[in-house]
Amino acid sequence: MAMVYRFKIVVVALLFALVSFSFANDFYPHTPSTKEFNETWSYQFVFDNGTRAFVSYSTLYIPGTGPKIGCELTFWNFNGKTYTVGRQYPPERLKASKATATIDIKGEYKMEGAPGINHRVLFTADKGGKFFLDLKFDSALPGKNYTQMPWFIKGNKFSEQVHIPYGRVSGKIGYNSDTLTVKGYAYMDQNWQTVQATDIAVRSICFSTNAQNPMYAGRISISTEGKLIGYALYNDGSGVKVITPKRIQDGANIESASDYNGKKFPKEKLIITWNEDVPPLSFDVEKPFQKASILDKVDGWLAKKAMKMVAGEILFYRGRSDGSNGKKIDWSITGEKD
Repeated sequence: MAMVYRFKIVVVALLFALVSFSFANDFYPHTPSTKEFNETWSYQFVFDNGTRAFVSYSTLYIPGTGPKIGCELTFWNFNGKTYTVGRQYPPERLKASKATATIDIKGEYKMEGAPGINHRVLFTADKGGKFFLDLKFDSALPGKNYTQMPWFIKGNKFSEQVHIPYGRVSGKIGYNSDTLTVKGYAYMDQNWQTVQATDIAVRSICFSTNAQNPMYAGRISISTEGKLIGYALYNDGSGVKVITPKRIQDGANIESASDYNGKKFPKEKLIITWNEDVPPLSFDVEKPFQKASILDKVDGWLAKKAMKMVAGEILFYRGRSDGSNGKKIDWSITGEKD
């Protein structure tokens, strides 16, 4: 009997390892299947000193220019100020190695190690100032995949992976001659789509909680057809579980709020209810601490104009609010300018 019990433990461990490997394997760049195929790795870092950093690496298609690698970093409240940098490089600059679990862009930008403990993020850029970020995850809750992916929107595909819903990080960040040693928490996800983002969704809502329990973390989008796509992870202390959105409302409270269609930025409080037996999540979005444009990431006047003609001007609203789960919710809402 003891031998059978030990055998079962080994089998379960092997199955868990295979699932974990499969999920981590999805961290690497996917083979483009269309001309406009694009993929983004996004990080939201919230440090204990009040500073925040937003990092994204992406493969993208810029009209009139072609495929590019995009690298973007925003510091918010870095010694009381906000700094943003965006760089583009030819696609051959990105090198992915499964042997070393590294995605490297010309040695200056890296995602090193599979998402989880010891995952490292490096960003160095010299444009409008010298930017530096070198952070490592000291802990991480496990990411989980939603099994019914990709989503199909008008024949186009969209996929998303929440790799790290919550993790503690430490390291250094810098701007010009100022360098800060920081600690805090972070969220990380990855998504890809076969067309420009505006052809898939009219609005995207990313959120994370400043504690591992209770926790909500994920990305929910409203498709051009009015369909809710994406998923979140929830942890009430019994483990991380996948949850999917049933309804999103915008209003002062759940009784008086109206359904949110995503055609404009929300004005009051977002209220998300779920298909699973999980409490609704609500948080105020009326006072973002930053509004930024995706055009800030695009190099060159002609490329900016072409991007705006095709996709419009995409804005990022970012903020922090008290959540209905009793924790702070750090959120980012992306969509075309109203």
